Amino acid sequence: MRVVAGKHRSRPLISPKNRDVRPTTDMVKESIFNIIQNDVVGSKFLDLFAGSGAIGIEAISRGAEKVVFVDSSKESIGIVKQNLQMLKEDAQVIFGDYQYALSRLKNAQFDIIFLDPPYDFKEFEKLMALIAENNVLANCGIVVYESLFNKNDNKCTSGYNIVKSKKYGITAINIYEAE
Repeated sequence: MRVVAGKHRSRPLISPKNRDVRPTTDMVKESIFNIIQNDVVGSKFLDLFAGSGAIGIEAISRGAEKVVFVDSSKESIGIVKQNLQMLKEDAQVIFGDYQYALSRLKNAQFDIIFLDPPYDFKEFEKLMALIAENNVLANCGIVVYESLFNKNDNKCTSGYNIVKSKKYGITAINIYEAE
């Protein structure tokens, strides 16, 4: 696992040993950032379900102004901190589940929120509702949701429109904006 582009291009990152953490592949990461590249520079970026922190670190490398990492695993939080330290970057890291983090980040107004929960995650509607309730997404902000591809599940949710959908093998990427 490595940083794909930007000031930390090609730098290796530490990956979790835990099989529950499924890092986004470099190909998918590069594709995501190709889609959102015009939104990243100078942005406030939230990496919810951060895992190794690879997505948020990619955002830092590509010019995000502020990145916040959130995970409910102590191992993942430790790896995020190690990766940031290795790259000599400073960012806010929150240990806790998404509900705790979103309430703590109330009114934070992120330009990009990246969601990569476990593939068996069943609380998508609740998660998107909490983003709206806590006013965490900036006006004209986007939510990038990585999930297991299921042709019968287009992940539509009230209050949001899908502006782009892509499939990469078993991975689906949906990009939302608030209605």
